[in-house]
Amino acid sequence: MSRPLVAIVGRPNVGKSMLFNKLTGQRLSIVEDTPGVTRDRIYAPCEWRGRKFDLVDTGGIEPGTDSEILLFMRKQAEIAIQNATVIVFLCDIQTGLTASDQEVASMLQKSGKPVVLAVNKMDKTGVTDPDVYEFYNLGLGDPVPVSAVHGHGTGDLLDECFKFFPPETEEEEDPDVIKVAIIGKPNVGKSSLVNKILGEERVIVSDMAGTTRDAIDNYFENDKGKYLFIDTAGMRRKSRVDDRVEKFSVLRATLAIERCDVCLILIDGTEGVTEQDTKVAGLAHEAGKACIVVVNKWDIVDKDDKTMDKMTKDIRRDLAYMDYAPILFLSALTGSRVDRLFDAINSVNEQASMRITTGMLNDVLSDATARVQPPTDKGKRLKVYYMTQVGVKPPHFVIFCNRMDIFHFSYQRYLENQIRATFGLQGTPVKLTIREKGD
Repeated sequence: MSRPLVAIVGRPNVGKSMLFNKLTGQRLSIVEDTPGVTRDRIYAPCEWRGRKFDLVDTGGIEPGTDSEILLFMRKQAEIAIQNATVIVFLCDIQTGLTASDQEVASMLQKSGKPVVLAVNKMDKTGVTDPDVYEFYNLGLGDPVPVSAVHGHGTGDLLDECFKFFPPETEEEEDPDVIKVAIIGKPNVGKSSLVNKILGEERVIVSDMAGTTRDAIDNYFENDKGKYLFIDTAGMRRKSRVDDRVEKFSVLRATLAIERCDVCLILIDGTEGVTEQDTKVAGLAHEAGKACIVVVNKWDIVDKDDKTMDKMTKDIRRDLAYMDYAPILFLSALTGSRVDRLFDAINSVNEQASMRITTGMLNDVLSDATARVQPPTDKGKRLKVYYMTQVGVKPPHFVIFCNRMDIFHFSYQRYLENQIRATFGLQGTPVKLTIREKGD
């Protein structure tokens, strides 16, 4: 079951982005005293009372506006409202109840979704501003006083949201099932690949970009293993995204990356790597997911004995940040080489889940530092004491040293390459954390 989605909505400049940052504990949304700063929805995973959910920050809703940007923001917010489990409607105690607040409240009531009313900028503790009572006129129940700046009342707000979360399913996920997200720009053949794998027309296929609106889960089992294929809507450059339903599909695709084990990054073999391909691949890389670059439509590419080598070099050049990812050439239409996907998926998932003992890691570290001496700065030499693994998916290593400030990125890269040369880790990014001894 997908995680609950909480959308923060309201008119511009009531503090939505600041509240979003406070609840997520990260500075993800731009905060500025200018209406219209947050134009797209921004999402982040959160947790409250042991329950994980997703939080979405939306641009401000200005009901009676002719501004193209504000109209765009309103559409974005409407999409978030349609897909939300519960809506946090944020108002501002300093400006009081406005006509715009009443229009937004009316829109939310028509949506039929649960709404939690929150009144922001209640920065004084122990004192209730009498102006808060006018917000009862919105007909949305008891307002929850909050301070996005100081964090007052955020626990009460999350408690109110928690009441509307659907019950968690008792079913435990099968640990043998590998969740595979198929991502890429529109019209590269994602749905066609799912259909070829499943052996039936389970997903709508069309040449019209944007046919797949949401992330769709498809369970599949064969002699290679158990898989859950997540077919996602194609991601386009924001300037090309002009349909409001498709706009939300980008968020859904990004969420699919977050919950998968392996990403298949589909590239159109007739076009090669485009700028949008690099951005899509970057999302999977930054999320720390095991990845396979899949070049589709290979059946219609004009080729000779050097075409595949040239395409491989181009991919390695354009996706230089993920040189760990294997490359597979196939045709979803004819089924050519599709059967090789399963071995590749199993392999990269296994590599991403690999655990290496501290003893083996430090043997590699000792050998690496003996071959290439750690850097020095003003007569002070970097001393690398030891390394240990603290996590998987992706493999996460912590290296302890005497001085973090002279542990150059180039030397970190060198150590990562030595780890890969010894243990493989093909198909997965590697995370290195540097700490000074005693931290």
